[in-house]
Amino acid sequence: MTGKERTDAMLEGEVCDFVPRTPILMQYAAEYIGSDYGAFASDHRVLVEANLRCAEDFGMDQVSAISDPYREAAGFGGQIEFVRDGVPRCTPPMAERRDFSLLKDPDPEQSDRMRDRLDAVRLFKSKCAGVYSILGWIEGPAAEAADLRGTSNLMMDFYDDEVFAAELMDRCLKAAVDFARVQVEAGADMIGVGDAVASQISPDLYERLVQPREKRLVEAIHGFGARVKLHICGEITHLLPGIADLHIDVLDVDHMVDMKAVRDAVGGRTVLAGNIDPAQGVARGSTQAIRDHVRRTYEQVGNPYFVNAGCEIPAGTPEANLRALCEPLEYVKRMT
Repeated sequence: MTGKERTDAMLEGEVCDFVPRTPILMQYAAEYIGSDYGAFASDHRVLVEANLRCAEDFGMDQVSAISDPYREAAGFGGQIEFVRDGVPRCTPPMAERRDFSLLKDPDPEQSDRMRDRLDAVRLFKSKCAGVYSILGWIEGPAAEAADLRGTSNLMMDFYDDEVFAAELMDRCLKAAVDFARVQVEAGADMIGVGDAVASQISPDLYERLVQPREKRLVEAIHGFGARVKLHICGEITHLLPGIADLHIDVLDVDHMVDMKAVRDAVGGRTVLAGNIDPAQGVARGSTQAIRDHVRRTYEQVGNPYFVNAGCEIPAGTPEANLRALCEPLEYVKRMT
């Protein structure tokens, strides 16, 4: 089976030869091909080459257009500084005041950074359509609002001016829907939604303000004909009731979250991906410990499941350790 066939089979509840491998690689991938994070985040050709080389060499089933959180932020008017060996830096356009006139109207085809991600998806499609699953990427409504206001400011907005926070997230939601649509049209068969800041808010705020907007985003992406993967870094146990109602296809689970609790909450239709600790487990663990952890997690949660770490594979991870993570794991025909 190809990686695309393998991921599709798991998503559709069908038998596959072994469990799909979908680790998140960014700085690691850039350095693996002798490049750097700044080039990876600013030039889609570097991103695509790095993903394809790692997919081929390590046995991955998905390639990804993820690089950093600031594609849409640049479209809104955020000032971006590229760093050779780190995540790009963004100056939030609304950091100083709650003024919507400070925002531009993001246009995925005109904003340089948004178009660069589109170009990555298009290049993936031309090089590997049908071979690997192609993952596009957008920021969720809370994460993008934090990019535009700054995380601390947004946390205060939730309590000081909820009406403003809601309107800001509505603008972010519209941009996310537009950006997802053009990535699907360009060739992405799955869209990743990063909404990491949601892990820092209460269940009440999440279910009143954030979850309904995430749900509309998920429904829109499904309407475009693509699958949806949700990535919320950190502890999300308190959000699981709301997440279960999103009807996403894939949920990334970070290492501090109990996978059995996640399976119990979201049921047996959602693919769980994770959740070995990327640093202590993958970068610093032994190859046998990595194999044991992945097998133990699969036995615990059952199908549907993707092999993944809790978040991005760190730069400097020994190649042998990433190979151990991506070793073929025999598919067992059972569902939770």
